[in-house]
Amino acid sequence: MAANAALFIGWGQAIPGREQKALQVFNEGIQYWSKLQQQGMIESFEPFLLEPHGGDLLGFCLLRGQHETLSQLRTTPEFLQLNARAGLVVANLGVVSAFTGEALNQQFAEFGQFAAELA
Repeated sequence: MAANAALFIGWGQAIPGREQKALQVFNEGIQYWSKLQQQGMIESFEPFLLEPHGGDLLGFCLLRGQHETLSQLRTTPEFLQLNARAGLVVANLGVVSAFTGEALNQQFAEFGQFAAELA
């Protein structure tokens, strides 16, 4: 089944003095996300590092999967613990749910319907 949702996990600069720990936790994240993909909990993941742009966002990882599974994943102890560790070594850590695939099409269809009703 094609992914209908994603988790956007974004982070900012490493906290000064914790750069090595930030790299360690990032590598833990890669291992964890790889395990989730192997177990079929997520369809895929892709990390990104942004070039300097003057903003707070340094990088992010996009986890793709099914909405229900990703929603459950967000509350597992392992997910919460990894994010707690990351929050201690990087600034501006955030996790945001996103729509993709057919769910994205449905969201836009509903938006169009609501916009027409309110015009």
